[in-house]
Amino acid sequence: MDFLSVDSLPWLQGPQRRMREALSARRLPHALLLLSVPGLGAEQLAHWIAALVLCKSDAPRPCGACASCQLLRADSHPDCHVVRIEEDAQQIKVDQIRQLIESLTLSSYRGGYKVGLVEGAEALNANGANAFLKTLEEPTDNTLLIMVAKPSHRLPATIASRCMRVQLRVPERAAALGWLEGRGEKRENWGAALELAGGAPLLAVEFEKVGIAALEQEMQEHLRQLAADAVDVTLLAGSWVKSEENLRLIWLENWITQRVHAYWGATSSLQSAEPVRLPAALLKPKIRALFELLDASRELRRFAATGLNQQLALEALLLGGRAALAT
Repeated sequence: MDFLSVDSLPWLQGPQRRMREALSARRLPHALLLLSVPGLGAEQLAHWIAALVLCKSDAPRPCGACASCQLLRADSHPDCHVVRIEEDAQQIKVDQIRQLIESLTLSSYRGGYKVGLVEGAEALNANGANAFLKTLEEPTDNTLLIMVAKPSHRLPATIASRCMRVQLRVPERAAALGWLEGRGEKRENWGAALELAGGAPLLAVEFEKVGIAALEQEMQEHLRQLAADAVDVTLLAGSWVKSEENLRLIWLENWITQRVHAYWGATSSLQSAEPVRLPAALLKPKIRALFELLDASRELRRFAATGLNQQLALEALLLGGRAALAT
């Protein structure tokens, strides 16, 4: 991963500055927990911090040019050990953590820091978390542990409490749009892409590539047909599996969240001009059904990269969606 790309992400300048100041003052903690929604560059920042402590240059670090930085950019630095969920796996396995711990107990190959980086730390299983806890409690000298997780992580409090938390914030909408428009790509739907991405600029870049306007219209029509029991769930699930399934699930999550907000506040949804006002007797069951659909959608997306049968899982989700929308 090219850690130098972080310098082009202005919303990460604050965390970068704090990390530089901590290293300069020799106050860098032994463990960091980066909390971020997808699309803000948390993984890039984690690798940048690793480069910051491993860089051997006297110039502003990381320089990107010294031997250590070159090794990092080639993903071959002997003192930087990265753990992430393996393909077709549902969790980070305890054996991965044990291997990481064993690597960190060895002396530094290049006579400096050793870095252990865990991406998607919310995927740690119980045994892996317990194994990692001992390393957090008794870190070796010149060792930096970095964990990247979503704000909704389920990491044990014993682990989270032993890390310095760095919360990445979604930039202001105007700033995010300015950055997107300043990339030199002529797009008409940056606003819609940013909305769908929950304000995360990097995610908006991915979304815009697939054609947001057409997908927006299509998803609105799919939900209308689903609520009216006017579409075959099997066929609809099959079409989603074959075309941007993850993006459709994110769209659905945002749509549900906005509906819940609209129900409570009797305001207009950002994805529809329709005002929503429900009688008090209907409000509670309606919102409960939507929350159940929201949970099911998030669970399906979380396991999308596993061996789960996506067609069957989506059919079950859409059947539940039909009930929720018709409530």
